[in-house]
Parts: sequence; structure tokens; C-alpha cells
Amino acid sequence: MFRTALRNVLTHKARLLMTVLAVMLGVAFVSGTLVFTNTISDAYQKSSAKGFDQVDVAMTADYQDAEGDKVGKLHELTRATLDKSERVPGAASAIGVVQNFTAIADKDGKLIGEGFQSQGGNYWGTKDPRYPLVGGHAPKGENEILIDSATAKRAGYEVGDTVRMSVDGPVLTPKITGIFTTDDGNVAAGGSLTLFDTVTAQKLLGKPGVYDEIDVKAKPGVSQATLKAQLDKALPKGTVSTTTGKQLADDQAEMISRSMSGMQTGLLVFAGIALFVGTFIIANTFTMLVAQRTRELALMRAVGASRRQVTRSVLIEAFVVGLVAAVTGLVAGIGIGAGLRSLMGTFDATVPDGPLVITPGTIGAALAVGVLVTMLAAWLPGRRAAKIPPVAAMSSVHAKATTKSLVLRNTLGALVSAAGIAVVLVATTMDGSDGQMPMGFGAVLLIIGVFILTPLLSRPLIAAAAPLLRTFGISGKLARQNSVRNPRRTAATASALMIGLTLITGMTVMAGSLQQAIEKMASASIKADYVVSMANGNPLSPDVEKKLKQAGDVTATSPMLNAETRIGGQSEYVTGVNGAAIRDLVGPEVDDGTFKVGGDDVVVDSETAKSYGWKTGSAFTLAYGDGKKQKLTVAGTYESNDFLSGILLDEKTLAPHESDPYNMKVMVKTSDGTSGAVQDKLEKALGTNPAVKVQSKDDISNEIAQMFTLMLNMVYGLLAMAVIVAVLGVVNTLAMSVFERSQEIGMLRAIGLDRKGIKRMVRIESLVISLFGAVLGIGLGVFFGWAAGELLASKMATYELVLPWARMGVFLLLAATVGVLAALWPARRAARLNMLEAIKAE
Repeated sequence: MFRTALRNVLTHKARLLMTVLAVMLGVAFVSGTLVFTNTISDAYQKSSAKGFDQVDVAMTADYQDAEGDKVGKLHELTRATLDKSERVPGAASAIGVVQNFTAIADKDGKLIGEGFQSQGGNYWGTKDPRYPLVGGHAPKGENEILIDSATAKRAGYEVGDTVRMSVDGPVLTPKITGIFTTDDGNVAAGGSLTLFDTVTAQKLLGKPGVYDEIDVKAKPGVSQATLKAQLDKALPKGTVSTTTGKQLADDQAEMISRSMSGMQTGLLVFAGIALFVGTFIIANTFTMLVAQRTRELALMRAVGASRRQVTRSVLIEAFVVGLVAAVTGLVAGIGIGAGLRSLMGTFDATVPDGPLVITPGTIGAALAVGVLVTMLAAWLPGRRAAKIPPVAAMSSVHAKATTKSLVLRNTLGALVSAAGIAVVLVATTMDGSDGQMPMGFGAVLLIIGVFILTPLLSRPLIAAAAPLLRTFGISGKLARQNSVRNPRRTAATASALMIGLTLITGMTVMAGSLQQAIEKMASASIKADYVVSMANGNPLSPDVEKKLKQAGDVTATSPMLNAETRIGGQSEYVTGVNGAAIRDLVGPEVDDGTFKVGGDDVVVDSETAKSYGWKTGSAFTLAYGDGKKQKLTVAGTYESNDFLSGILLDEKTLAPHESDPYNMKVMVKTSDGTSGAVQDKLEKALGTNPAVKVQSKDDISNEIAQMFTLMLNMVYGLLAMAVIVAVLGVVNTLAMSVFERSQEIGMLRAIGLDRKGIKRMVRIESLVISLFGAVLGIGLGVFFGWAAGELLASKMATYELVLPWARMGVFLLLAATVGVLAALWPARRAARLNMLEAIKAE
């Protein structure tokens, strides 16, 4: 039986090629994902560990009160602390570290990198071992800086150039005196690092004479643990916290590993989808092979082979096919992993240097996935093969599926589909987070149910296309009959394409609806022409609003001052606004009362009011940060959104109680509305500061929409793998169907159907199957997009379903193109069959 199985693999190698390709693509996706994420993770971890080469023990200021709870910074790292740490017996040297946000602009005045990735620090002395110079010399004074080599290359800066930059304050224009290399993770992720001399860094980034951290290097032969113990003993207890460099490196490595696990899981999900689609092709292939070998298998049963031996022979074939696919997929996956790493460079994502990492786990996973998926998909055809009675050897074709089996299948499919729809509909009535798991479960049930029902659905849907197919004459009529002749095969082929288009359509519907919801939210919630904020999300300087008021076109402004207060012993953040101007700058939907802010009157979003049991006219006592209390009255309630929420009170009421309130943004109204000229004028009023963002409503909407568009394009790219696998399934099914129908094609040729007619028949059949799968996929995708949108609508009042008709039309067109292209080779093969040899074929 083993020799027979191997012989069958070699005999049908051309027919099994598409199956090998389908499994290979899925395995390549899995192994490529593992190689890519392991390589990136390893590179970052080694780079991070290298960054701690100069750190044997890191010291940070301790946060401690009399009761031992960490509540506030009571100690500072000064020069005295640094000198004391250097005098420890095991210490060779110590470096004081200063770091904070620093924005540096490119030659067009735009911020380099994302705000949170733009950092500044200090260069220690004239030769800092942390930052090797590749040109120039150490900085001295406020007018000299160093920048990292990646930023210099990206912006085209050289030693001697003058740059615009900011450190949460006025714009500075220092000169670049040197360029350095670094293993800093923010720089590797596309950020920037700017270095000042230590005194300047302390003045600009922190507090004069104070360090954020002190890094101590051990003498040769002194372990990190020994040095840590010496420092703990030498420094007053409770003033500093010490951590070994190894512990820091381990913590960083674990953090990197956790961050990469999310990406790995996401990519593996798409790999799983591709493999799931591939199982349809494998099952289809082995079902057709078994059907073509009915006589052979029945004869084997007749001469003594048991059912178990027949099943085993089919599984051995599957094992060989799976092993070949797994090995080739692993090799291809290694190439994909290397390619993805190189591709990151095109997205300006710098990755530390390091070797390609191929772990035993990756090899084991690739082999296991390839072999197991193939054998599981072939198991059902193998069982069917074992059930072929010996008497079937007397006939050319084994018995077709009985009416009873079809009724059973359709009943089961209807029940599973109904259960899936019911679960999804129930999930839409739940809260956004609570409904996610039930909706996912219901979606899986519905897809399985539709797959089971697909043979039943194929007949009416394909019959609906009959009038159109008649325009192609006899070729169209034959194509329609061939499509419904074996509904199970048609269903399995179409289902592969259906799954890919279901996911693509669902994501497109959600993305389009979300984008419109964000635009509506911005236009409804913000009446201001511009919103000014810090690029890194930090509070704005109080000078920002003053400078904006001095700009000629500005008619109204309001800060958004955040402050922590207490209500009934419970912490609550409030927002201070310009009570006189706020109604001209924001436009939330008012649920009750009036949107009046001023004096003792406040407005509260509906959720907060409900949590406290307030309504219009309710009074409550607010305890400020300085300990003073005030009785306030709820003038009205409004619907919260992403731009406005919580308790709003007048800034004049809040300001006397807060020495340093957080001014997160400033809303601006201008006499001329929004235009490029007005925006430039506002930016110039703020000194063309790269740390400050001046955004219109459209800018805010586009910024958020850009993220969705990027994610959607990534999903399209990843799901393209599943669609490619589905295309292989169509090619494979048609090719084997042509072989199976050799006699029929020969007879058609003999009675007058020319080669063009044969080609047209196969192409139309492929087109019908592809469009059938596309219609099911788009229909399911719209349903899932609507259902997921209902969950989002519970959290986003402006959300409503938007059907992307143009894109759905493109998806149908692509499905039709897939059908035509997939049929090229099978159609050519069918047309070239010798009619006499085909008629004699068995």
C-alpha cells in the first residue's frame, strides 16, 4: 500500500502541483512571519543589550513618603550623588543622564519623526562612550548640538548646518557641531535624538544641576550585583533606586518580545486564513483524485485491501504532498522574512543590524503545519475512498451523493447558519467590548453554515445568470450546466474565494463608515477653525494662547485646561475653558438644559452626569488641587465624543486653584475661516515651532483617517495571500475537471464544437464559479461590516453604515478577472486535446 501511494503521487504530480503550491503559500506565510518577527525581535534585543554596555548599574531618584507609598518625587540626583557613586570601591566611572522631549525640524520646517519619538539628551564631557561620533566635535552652550546619523541622513543635515528646534518652549536655532551613531530604540523606530552639553541639557530639558539617571560602570572583575550592593550601602536608604544593567536589558528584551508578539499574532491570523482557504483546495483535489481512481480503489478492495489500508494509502499521499509543500514553503518563508525586513526600510522604519533568525521552532512549525493541514484535509476523501464497494469496479463511476445525504447536509447547514445569524444579531445589542467575542463566534458559525449550504445555493444563483450566459451560445449553456453538475465541487472552489472577499468587504465597509463618522464628529463637535496642540501630546505653554490672540485674524480662543479634582472623595478630571467663547468653538449635542459655562455654572457629559445621578439644576461640591472647595451647578448635559467629554467649567473659576494646570490644546476661531494663508499666519505667530501642531478640522479627520487607510491597505496586502490561494483552487479544479471530462470534450469536438468554443466554455465556467464566490463573499462581508458597526455605534454616536458601492463593484470586477485568468491554462489544455484520444480515454 505504501508503494502504491508513492506511485500515485508520482503519477499525478501535475495534478497535485496546485495543491503543493496552495499549502506552500500558507506555510511560507507562517514561517515568513516567524522568521521576520524573530529576526526583528532579536535585532532589537541585541541592540538594546548593546545600549546597556556602558551601564552596569543605573540609579534613579526614589519616590517615597513616610508611609512607604510611592506618591511623589522627594529626592533628586545631583552632582553630589554622582560623585558619591563614583567613589564606591567597585565603580570605574559614572555618567549623569538627562533626557526629555526635543522637536527638531527638517529643512522645510516640519517635525522629523513622530512627536513621542523625538527625544533630547546630554553628551557627557568631550567623549561620551554612549554616542560614538562619526564627525564633528562635542557641543558646548545653547547654540551647539549633536544629532543622530539616521536623522542627519533623512533630513540631509551635515556638520555646520543650522537647524530649527524646540524643547517645549521658544524656537532655538543652534548649529550642528557633530553627528553620532546610537542604538536608541526611538531612533530605530524612526524618531530623532538631539544632544546638548550636560549643563545646557539640564537647563532646557529638566532642572539645573539635576540628572534623570546616573549610569555607573564597574571596574574590571567587579560584578554588577557587587557594584549594586556597594551603591545601596553607600547611598542613603530611600533616596535612590538601583538596577543592574543586565536587569535593564532583560526587562527591555521582555518588553520588545511582548510588543512583537502582537504583530506576530496578527500576521499568523492571516497565515491561518490562507491555510484555511488552502484546505478547500486540498480536499477538492483529493476528492477528485479519488473519484478518478474509483475502479482502481474498488479493485484493490476486491483483491483483499481493507478499508483502513485504502484510507491509509490516501493519507500517505497527503503526507508526501504536505512534506514537499512544507519544505518548499519553509524555504520560501525564509525569503519572505528577509524581504519583509528589507521592506521596512521603504517605510522609513530603521531596524538594527543583525542576522536572519531561523529557530528550531520555526522549522518545526512549518513542517507540522504543512503536513497536518494536508493530511486533515485529505482525511475525509480518504474515508470516502475506503467506502467504495468492490462491485464499483464493474462500473466507470462510483455512486453519486444520495438525496438523503444532501438533505442532511442542507439541514445541518441551515441550522448552523441560523445559529450564526442569531448569535451575531444578539451581539449587536450588547455593549461594544462585551459583544466582540459573541460576534466573532457567530461570524465563524455563519461562515461554516454558508459553506455547508453552498452546494444548495449554487443552483439558484448560477441559474439567475442563465439569461446572460445564453448570449454566449452553446458555450455559455454548457458552462452553466458544468457549473451545477457537481455542486459540491463548485461550492468548495467558490468558498475559497468567498472567505477572502468576506474579510476584505467587511473591513472596507467598516473603514468607510468609520471615516465618515470621524468627519461628522469633527464637523459637528468642533466649530473652531483650528486646534493647536503639542506634537508629543504634552501640555502647551501658557504663552501659546497669548501669542495666538495677537494674530490679526483670531476672533476667539479657548484653552482646554485639564486639572485633577475630587468629588465626594473620588478623583475626577475637569476641563477649564473660556466660558464666554466656548459656544462659538465647540458644538456638542445638548441633551438637557443649556450649554452655559461661567461662574458656578458647569456643563457635564451625559455619562458622567448619570454616574453621579445628576440632572440639570443639580448642585455638587468640587474639591480643587489646593484643597479649597466650591459648590457648582449643572447648567446642562451634552453627548461626549472623542474631542470633548467630562465636566467643563470656566477657566477663571479653575485657574486660581491650580498653580500649573495642563493646557492640552487651544481652540481658535478666525475671521477668514480656514485657508493655507491663515494657517501659515498662525504658525508664524507661534514662531514656526516644530513642536506645536496647528490643525484644521480636515487635518484632524485626515490624520485619523490616514491610520485607518494604512491599516486597511495592510489588511488588503495580507488577505491577498488568501485570494492567491483561492485562485490556485480555481485553476486546480478546472484543470482536473478538464481531465475528468476528456471523453465529453472529445465528443463535443467530434460533433462540431471548435477549439475557440471549448476555450470559451471553460472560461465562462471559471467566470461563473468566481462570481458565485464573490457574490457570497461580498454579501457576507456587508453583513459582518454592518454587525461590527452596530458595536461601534454604541461608542460612537456619529457612526452609521456606509456601503462602498464603487469598491464592491471593483471587487466583483477583480473576481471576474480572477475567473478569466485562472481559466487560461485549463482552457488551453482542453482546446488542445486530441478528439480521438479523448473519446477513447477512461
